Amino acid sequence: MIQAVIMAGGEGTRLRPLTCDRPKPMVPVLNKPVMEYTVELLKKHGITDIGVTLQYMPWEISNYFRDGSDHAVNIQYFIEETPLGTAGSVKNALGFLEDTFIVISGDGLTDFNLTEAINFHREKGAIATLILTPVEIPLEYGVVITEKTGEIRQFLEKPGWGEVFSDTVNTGIYVLEPEALDYVPPGQKFDFSKDLFPFLLKEKKPLFGISLRGYWCDIGNLNQYLDAQYQAMEGRVSIQIRGLPGEDRVYFGENCQVHPGAQIKGPAVIGDNCYIGRDAVVGPYTVIGSSCRIDEGASLKKSILWNGAYIGRRSEIRGAVICSKAMVKDRAMVFEGAVIGDGGVLEEEAKVRPDVKVWPNKTVEKGTVLDTHLVWGARACRSLFGADGISGKVNVNLTPECAAKLGAVFGNVTGPGSKILVSSDHSCSSQMIKMAVQSGLMSAGISVFDGGSLVTPVHRHAVRALGVKGGIHIKSSSKDPDILHLNFFTGSGSVIGRDMERKIENQFERDDFQRSSKEHTGEILYMPGLTESYIRSVLKNVSTDVIRDRRYRVVTYFTGECMQAVVPEIFNRLGCELINCGIGSEPDGPREPFSIAESLAGEVTGSGASIGAVLDNNGERVVLIDELGNVINKDLFEALMSLIILEKSSRPVVAAPVTASGVVERLAMSRNGRVVRTKTSASAFLEEASKPEITGAQGRLNQSILAFDALSTLVMILEYMAEKNKSLSQVVSEIPDFYMARKQSECPWPLKGKVMRELIEENRGRKVELIDGIKIYHENGWALVLPDAEEPRYHVFSEGFSHEFAESLADFYLERINQLKN
Repeated sequence: MIQAVIMAGGEGTRLRPLTCDRPKPMVPVLNKPVMEYTVELLKKHGITDIGVTLQYMPWEISNYFRDGSDHAVNIQYFIEETPLGTAGSVKNALGFLEDTFIVISGDGLTDFNLTEAINFHREKGAIATLILTPVEIPLEYGVVITEKTGEIRQFLEKPGWGEVFSDTVNTGIYVLEPEALDYVPPGQKFDFSKDLFPFLLKEKKPLFGISLRGYWCDIGNLNQYLDAQYQAMEGRVSIQIRGLPGEDRVYFGENCQVHPGAQIKGPAVIGDNCYIGRDAVVGPYTVIGSSCRIDEGASLKKSILWNGAYIGRRSEIRGAVICSKAMVKDRAMVFEGAVIGDGGVLEEEAKVRPDVKVWPNKTVEKGTVLDTHLVWGARACRSLFGADGISGKVNVNLTPECAAKLGAVFGNVTGPGSKILVSSDHSCSSQMIKMAVQSGLMSAGISVFDGGSLVTPVHRHAVRALGVKGGIHIKSSSKDPDILHLNFFTGSGSVIGRDMERKIENQFERDDFQRSSKEHTGEILYMPGLTESYIRSVLKNVSTDVIRDRRYRVVTYFTGECMQAVVPEIFNRLGCELINCGIGSEPDGPREPFSIAESLAGEVTGSGASIGAVLDNNGERVVLIDELGNVINKDLFEALMSLIILEKSSRPVVAAPVTASGVVERLAMSRNGRVVRTKTSASAFLEEASKPEITGAQGRLNQSILAFDALSTLVMILEYMAEKNKSLSQVVSEIPDFYMARKQSECPWPLKGKVMRELIEENRGRKVELIDGIKIYHENGWALVLPDAEEPRYHVFSEGFSHEFAESLADFYLERINQLKN
């Protein structure tokens, strides 16, 4: 006999305010709790002995389903006193389980053929079988790669785009043998996907996956909640819809009163005891719960009304959710993606803008135009983290309101009572956003250290020197003067990792975070002297006398008051003659650093300089020109830095992103060193480069600090040249020749996972690496196919024994991507 365990402990924080007063499995879909469809699916496949794991508001579920007899099943409940994780919660029901059983979520919607999965599980003799399915955007799921037999080869939880190795994901539905729970420690938090399955894979237990076709949605956010109901009304989900089907796919409940002058256009679902008045229009893809009243002339399109909702005369509801007993009075309007929580009231002629959420039992007064969430503050400015922190156009999608909210969220994530350093560049817009961020932090009970106007490396140094919990630095984009970037740092001065980014994004989106009381509001402490402290730190880490004896002439290009406060002072103390060609703004606006370097080459050779350097306005990146006028490209610069670090480290270890040339390994091998390959993102690289095995080996050459500190890097290169008594061109000549190519191809978001899966499958048997994207090795080179994290495109990197081979290898994979996406 097959049994089932329904996991129904979900709080559903991302669905708030829908879940403020109910657990996620009780959120209605087509007028039934979503968990009811799970019970019906199990019963359809002959599974009637069901255990239900509960935690959040357990009585809401047990009071509705009781012992299951109303649904012709037998239900037992198992309540977690403390969170036990997915596997731990099922372990909690171990006494109920006697044989093979299926684990399924109570807050998703699916019509999978569970019998097919059970038969597959038994045929394979599996201890655990994961039900998989292809999805267009796999970022929020666990990606799974299987052999042709179905045996699981690899999986990864919630990957970034560079880790999307397939579009086939873990649905969270499993067929298990009771012995699988032997590996779950009792009374501890333990997850299936994060803990149990990786352990079974490591122990070579029979772990399989079966990809099923059909509908599946975990209803994790509001868009998925709406879309699931639209899909069901279209008949794309094989479920039983409550009500009697009428014309035009309109389902009616009992005792409904519909005025002859009303218009109802299917597909639509209408509950029991509803009233729809004269000239009211119920448009397609609308769900109306039981005991709802739609008054004269009201208009609804693609909207969801819960039980007891009231819509007044000539009101308009467009793509919104109106929760239980909420009231939308006469001539009020609610637009796409908005939510009116349980018991909420919109007075006459009020308007709720798109995507705005009103928490339960709030009132929007007459005539009000609400364009912010009715909880604490302003609405989200956009999707948050990208390649360089949070970016936005000033006063368009990055407003002071948005910045204050970001400060409050970061304060909540770091914890009340923390100390946070905040700084910006000199621009007025950056300083405006800085003050807003500081206000948000103070509202969360954070003590703010105001660093004033700084460049990014100075900020990172100050975070470490002051011993604060973290930092926020606001800087202008070097590519677009209207764009600002907000960078968030940990207490070590590293960019925050993806886990913390997710926490910030989730709290920001939910608009559900704590403010401190008046007595616990944070304070501002002004911190002068940070730039001088940074300068001393840079000079402390090099042999200044060695550089000073050389009296180097250095040609630079940099702009901005913050850089002007740092660069001349450092080179003056090093006894260098500085020629800065960046004084004044460029008439045609910001230019790409490499093109600036090419135009600067003549100045370097003409002035007899030892080195030329283009420094970005934030002091993070540098492009070098040797004394012969040769510009050092990015690939060669990475190799140069690896060479210097390997030469000067106490134990030669260097971190290098997967995109870096294989010449780095050759340099390390010849010096009895080793290379640690990392992902390409700044946070991932810094996380690896900050590990003790690397920082301890490098000593004062801390690669996690050098990586995004143009001045420290430039000074260290000067020291190396001086110690070796070599020019920059002579140092570079020690690097063996190598040939690389970089190209890109457009690719729609929904096809990215599919392309990666196909590339992995067709390269079985070949040496590949899946650190970031897929790196495929050939006899005379390699190619890396890497999805862009922010744009609908792929990047292709290649290296070969010749320039022609590297180009042809990149072209081959560009063409292959185009074939697969088409």
